[in-house]
Amino acid sequence: MSVIDAMRASLAALEPVAIEIIDDSAKHAGHAGAKGGGGHFRLAIVSPRFTGCGTMERHRLVYDALGPLMKREIHALGISAKTPDEH
Repeated sequence: MSVIDAMRASLAALEPVAIEIIDDSAKHAGHAGAKGGGGHFRLAIVSPRFTGCGTMERHRLVYDALGPLMKREIHALGISAKTPDEH
């Protein structure tokens, strides 16, 4: 399973209505985090689970859902987390 597939599977817990994951790892070749195998990703996710949450809480929900992937497979993650009303 690719890292993106693993991310999608983990983020399913947030019941997203839209999700886009972009692998920017190639742009960071030679970066210290890339040497350890961790990738650089951008995530755009829309979920009703973010309703009533501030930005930090939304990001925490994403990090919690990704769990162990954040320790090795993901070195850097840019997050856009919105509710369906904001999308």
